[in-house]
Amino acid sequence: MGVKGFVEGGIASIIAGASTHPLDLIKVRIQLQGESHLPNPAMQPAFRPALAFTSATTSMPSTFCAPAPQPPRVGPVSLGLRIAQTEGVKALFSGVSATILRQTLYSTTRMGLYDILKRKWADPESGNLPLPRKLAAGLVAGGVGAAVGNPADVAMVRMQADGRLPIHQRRNYKSVIDAIREMLKHEGITSLWRGSSLTVNRAMIVTASQLASYDQMKEVILEKGIMNDGIGTHVVASFGAGFVAAVASNPIDVIKTRVMNMKVEAGATAPYSGALDCAMKTVRAEGPMALYKGFVPTISRQGPFTVVLFVTLEKVRELLKDF
Repeated sequence: MGVKGFVEGGIASIIAGASTHPLDLIKVRIQLQGESHLPNPAMQPAFRPALAFTSATTSMPSTFCAPAPQPPRVGPVSLGLRIAQTEGVKALFSGVSATILRQTLYSTTRMGLYDILKRKWADPESGNLPLPRKLAAGLVAGGVGAAVGNPADVAMVRMQADGRLPIHQRRNYKSVIDAIREMLKHEGITSLWRGSSLTVNRAMIVTASQLASYDQMKEVILEKGIMNDGIGTHVVASFGAGFVAAVASNPIDVIKTRVMNMKVEAGATAPYSGALDCAMKTVRAEGPMALYKGFVPTISRQGPFTVVLFVTLEKVRELLKDF
């Protein structure tokens, strides 16, 4: 039964990840907006402003009379259209190979481990698992899965973000394997686990909130007799789980994306010394609401992803029930 849980979770996760990849790419691009160390910020589209603690003029050198003119603001839909027009529709699937590898490593591990812990920690008589134990199972499964899948996560973020850089500064990874090989060659093995503490923390929060809330919502719907155990129940419970996961994880996701994407030149000081430094610089420069940058595409992606994930998972379970 343990191996079966890994297989079922892996199949469902790969299908969900690949089908919602463009939404994830748009989310990553938005989360990277506003970074002060960009080579040419004027080239980057501006997004809905966050509440900044300090104005741009307080930290501007005296040699400048006024801030550079800002480009028009665009939202997730406009950004998606812009990417398709300027980089081609294919660009919306940049890094999809890394997404597939990430889901194979990370999600297969967390889904399978969660299933094992859920069975092990369930009440032996009733078979029910209290919500606190579901959350604990999600925290453990998410943390282990994230540690396993971090190299693919770093590669995915970089491949998704590459198109926003000037052409001469792009990494131009050909595939996830090429990305990992280049990181090993130029930045060392530690680069594959850059931002791993953030990845683990985010994964623990996402897995605990997503899997536990899905199971809990599904149980409540069935116990109250609101709906029968079918696709309607699965869609409602999974969309609710996706919303909970998006609200809980977005701040960590923003910091994780920026730390993983930062470019560290030889002999130069890294833009961020760590997760806390990135969070502080982000809030000081862009305001506290910057931690919820990309929330609309996050929920737009997390909702469909979670729905596809759990609906597919339930169908895969039906197909494999005799194995």
